[in-house]
Amino acid sequence: MRRRRLRYKGVSVGLLGLPVLNASKSKIKSKPNPKRHYLKSFSMGIKGKVTRNLLIIYDIPEVRKKERDWFRRQLVNFEFILIQKSVWVGPSPLPKDFLDYAGEIGLRDNFKTFKLAKSYAE
Repeated sequence: MRRRRLRYKGVSVGLLGLPVLNASKSKIKSKPNPKRHYLKSFSMGIKGKVTRNLLIIYDIPEVRKKERDWFRRQLVNFEFILIQKSVWVGPSPLPKDFLDYAGEIGLRDNFKTFKLAKSYAE
């Protein structure tokens, strides 16, 4: 007698509809999760009232979405505030290790910084 296999969307299932995974025949392969190089975090180390006198304007392409999100999170960590889309103002100067790291991952040419003559008032 031939045993009949139940399948649902290409996966073998049991009588209750739960997937039956046979370790030797399983088509599911786990991919190693490579460590993301842009998850490094930085801090300014500023205590107390923040003087916002640095303007950052950036244009990071859509194909580099993860790096762009990382960049935004770093600006929030540095206590920058959003003025307009892709325009932020916050304390200066940016940490040297942050600028070096931004250069390493290829973002240094995607943003410009401007020192304000007068502090930004919220």
